[in-house]
Amino acid sequence: MASQRPVSPKGRPKVKRLPPVGNAAGVAGSVGAALLRYTLDLFEPFEAQAPVDTAQAAPKNIANLTPDQPFVAGQPLQQAISPAHYAHPKATREVRLDGAVVAYAFARGKRRTIGFAVGPDGLSVRAPRWTPLAEVDAALQEKASWILRKLAETRERQARQQQTQVVWQDGAEFPYLGQTVRMVLDAGHGFAAKGAQLAAEPNAQGVLPLHVALPHTATPEQIRDAVQAWLMRQAKANFVQRLDHFAPQLQVQWKKLSLSNAGTRWGSAKSDGSIRLNWRLIHFRQAVIDYVVAHELSHLRVMDHSPRFWDTVRSVVPDYAELRGSLKDPTLPQW
Repeated sequence: MASQRPVSPKGRPKVKRLPPVGNAAGVAGSVGAALLRYTLDLFEPFEAQAPVDTAQAAPKNIANLTPDQPFVAGQPLQQAISPAHYAHPKATREVRLDGAVVAYAFARGKRRTIGFAVGPDGLSVRAPRWTPLAEVDAALQEKASWILRKLAETRERQARQQQTQVVWQDGAEFPYLGQTVRMVLDAGHGFAAKGAQLAAEPNAQGVLPLHVALPHTATPEQIRDAVQAWLMRQAKANFVQRLDHFAPQLQVQWKKLSLSNAGTRWGSAKSDGSIRLNWRLIHFRQAVIDYVVAHELSHLRVMDHSPRFWDTVRSVVPDYAELRGSLKDPTLPQW
């Protein structure tokens, strides 16, 4: 009886498979290729994947999958598509904080801790000379919410300031004593005052016309200088009147008033009775001006900011705290 080969359940002969020749070499080659790929990945720049077709209904959130960050669920889709980007003009390092890209100015110095500062230019970081960059990165991640909040506030404030830039031409508007004033170039107007004259009553839109003695051919610089000169005259007259009003109440005597154009300081006082007030205060409503005037006059009695000083201010301006906050209004015209 002839011998037969074993048959599989499906009727096919079983075939004994032998190991491939050189299998060990093939495994070694695969490992070597993987190591080579890993090494190349370390030096090759990251390239985004090719775009894919969008779904009909996109999800509201998307995971935060980036090459240098761990998985963070719940990142808004809009932020993933176009993440916020903040760049300091002197940036030397960059970090990703909660989906936002922040390029910051980094410096080392003689200090004991890592310091952060957010200003008009963006984020600045200073660290001790011995601090590893890994610790700087960890500190940035720890302060991420504070940094991003301050950067967003700064950007929003700068946007509002840009909106308040005055275009020095006929019809331009700016605040004066808390009201809106509109410039009217009127070279032929018979002015009772020097350079310009403010209407006694607002128009139908609630705006006060300011007739400026300049022709329509005047340059923006000429218009700006004429309006600023008028505002400074109004400011000095207003300040003198309010100084004379509050000085007797505070039982002090002021000797000299000077106008300043400081960028961040609204006033100052010296023990000899000299007062300096920023002429741009004239943009604020009268109550805010009164607070600054009372503040500086109070320094003629108390030359510090102790509780006794604030009690002195409160004696003539009870709501000084609220008025003080108004001085941070970022919508004032940029001169």
